[in-house]
Amino acid sequence: MKKAILFMIISTFSFTLMNAVVKYLSHFPTFEVVFFRSLGSLVLATSYISIKGINILGNRKGLLILRSFLGLTAMSLFFMSLKYLPVGTAVSLRYLSPIFATLFAVVLLGEKLRAMQWPLFFIAFSGVLVLKGFDGAINNIGLILILTASVFSGLVYVAIRRIGSSDHPIVIVNYFMFVGTVVGGLLSIFDWKTPIGNEWWLFLSLGIFGFFGQVFMTKAFQIAKTNVIAPLKYIEVIFTVSVGILWFGDVYSLWSVLGILMIVGALVANVWVSKK
Repeated sequence: MKKAILFMIISTFSFTLMNAVVKYLSHFPTFEVVFFRSLGSLVLATSYISIKGINILGNRKGLLILRSFLGLTAMSLFFMSLKYLPVGTAVSLRYLSPIFATLFAVVLLGEKLRAMQWPLFFIAFSGVLVLKGFDGAINNIGLILILTASVFSGLVYVAIRRIGSSDHPIVIVNYFMFVGTVVGGLLSIFDWKTPIGNEWWLFLSLGIFGFFGQVFMTKAFQIAKTNVIAPLKYIEVIFTVSVGILWFGDVYSLWSVLGILMIVGALVANVWVSKK
């Protein structure tokens, strides 16, 4: 459990840096960002697999492909939402995904859910209503995109848990990045915007941050239960809100802070209840 928690902290910090760069590059077409993010990680993952002599095709090919398309959908919708929402708000709303993951794990994997977790989930979803109902900065299109992304992210967590330890974490990531590179590349052909100067370095960093975030998240989910590990991703909210304020000058109203605290607080409490 301690190792899984450490993996999740490393993962969330890596994803925070990636989120910040994606927000900065949000004036580029979404699938071009998906392409660069996937390509960089694909090169790193394939290189590692080749050096270590790991079976690149994996064992549970059907689940690996399913997880890849679920992940691609979630990632694309999240990147799209950053065009409409502050980065901290988008990440906060995306982290309803652990709730969806827990619910899906109960239905699909037969994992147990404690009675106390239901009111915590209600509080988290109420936080979304507070954000939307009282914060005029929440864009409707962005809200729909990020909520849909969180549903698909929840399914991703369950797919990884179902794969379990039958496949190496790098193989799981490699499948995802291969699908993202191919699909992102094809969909960006007719809407391409060539990066200039330092933008090339920023696009390169996407693959690096995303690779480490993905690998450590996958390793965490492989060695611990979904309903315990998934809520730990709330740490990324704290990291990303801080980056949004310091880098992008994001301003959060009292209602925004209340809604985010309701979501994050419910997730933290859920971790405690799950451990019990």
